[in-house]
Amino acid sequence: MHSLAALNKLMLVAAAFVLALSPATVLASGFQLMEQNGSGLGNAFSGQAAGVKDASAIYFNPAALTGLEGGNLVISVDPIIPSYEFSDGGSTAPSLPPLPGVPPLGIPLGGLGGDAGSLTPVPNGYFSYQVGETWWVGLGVNVPFGLTTEWESDWMGRFHGTKSSIHAINVNPTVAVKVGSLSLGAGVNWQQFDAELSQNTAYGGAAFGSAFLAGGAAAAGGILLQLGGPAGLALEGVTTLDGDSTAWGWNAGALIELGAGTKLAVSYRSEVKHTLEGTVTFQGAPTFIEQGPIGPIGAALNAAFADRPITADVTLPDTLSVALAWEGETVELLADWTRTGWSSIPSLDVQDDAGEDVTSLNLRFEDSWRAGLGLNFRMTDAWKLRLGAAYEESPVQDEFRTPRLPDNKRIWAAGGLEWRLNEKNRLDLGYSRVFIEDASSNLVADPTNATELLKGNLVGTYTGTVNIVSLQYTLSF
Repeated sequence: MHSLAALNKLMLVAAAFVLALSPATVLASGFQLMEQNGSGLGNAFSGQAAGVKDASAIYFNPAALTGLEGGNLVISVDPIIPSYEFSDGGSTAPSLPPLPGVPPLGIPLGGLGGDAGSLTPVPNGYFSYQVGETWWVGLGVNVPFGLTTEWESDWMGRFHGTKSSIHAINVNPTVAVKVGSLSLGAGVNWQQFDAELSQNTAYGGAAFGSAFLAGGAAAAGGILLQLGGPAGLALEGVTTLDGDSTAWGWNAGALIELGAGTKLAVSYRSEVKHTLEGTVTFQGAPTFIEQGPIGPIGAALNAAFADRPITADVTLPDTLSVALAWEGETVELLADWTRTGWSSIPSLDVQDDAGEDVTSLNLRFEDSWRAGLGLNFRMTDAWKLRLGAAYEESPVQDEFRTPRLPDNKRIWAAGGLEWRLNEKNRLDLGYSRVFIEDASSNLVADPTNATELLKGNLVGTYTGTVNIVSLQYTLSF
């Protein structure tokens, strides 16, 4: 007979998979958001660390604030419209390991999930002011990480993930100084990170299988009766995590003017180490009798399905960007290479409120990079045309891809317009189409692992595209 500790561990692991916090992103590699201003979208955010000309430099490179005279206010919003769809290639419904006398669970496979994309407006605002001949200060409020995806509640991957909604709000006070042709800038970042993640749990199968492992066929039979008979084996419900965290980071940058309209820049944003604290809730979970011969098993199952506090450590990645900008009389060229340190999230380690390890989700994220090229053309004193393209690698390896992050390599194609209403007021409009390479899903359960089998196999292909629009208002004073 297996121990009740092993039974409880099995149940905790099954429930804790809701914390697969590698969510489906909305827009840069992983779940990072490049959409930190509206003026850069038309260039696919290429070369922003060197070429940005408004207070959004606070995010892209605080050293670039030294190119602004007086005060500068930026308010922008970048609605992101992603589309993610799944095509099946051999998925299976949850099951249990082959055991003598154990019937099939009867859980339906489900559908394809519809379109998991959801429109997400990404707002941000920046303010900078020149406080002396060589000094500038600024404050930025933005959303550097975020997503909203939701698969249909009855889809075939519902035991791996249904809804993923996360965002990080970042407050970034900044200072910059200019010494000759060299500008330096730095800031601190206070970050609020919120997450709501849900998936289905096979309550009936988990309870029956755990009872069988803990007490044999007699105990499993008793639990089956309390489930209402064989139909109870198909009982499932939604498990949800709500959690949040606050943490600190920093950013810094340098920019040097090389002459002839050429600028070279480097910018860095640090890792931010979060400890999410929240609660796992189990909607529709059964309640078992805690008296009689199998009372201890019922008590252990009730404890496993009880709402409770839970924590997870997540280190959001650092970013290093090297950028070049050249500006002529009517034409400006922009380029950048940017690395994001996604290897800061090799796994997601989850603990319960007693500090005991619950599970570790092996993500194996790899560092990723992107390269972009942009062109601006001054058509008239009032109008400027922006064009851009970029290529991005993904941090996700094929064998570890989940429906929370159906990410893959992508190509950006972008365009935009700048309209100067007068010397003080400016509007920027932008649009980008992001083409995501088809991504495979290869989540195949170990046939000897009951927890994995209770999630089923999710095998197939994700297809995705993203449309982004932007509107920015800039006031100089």
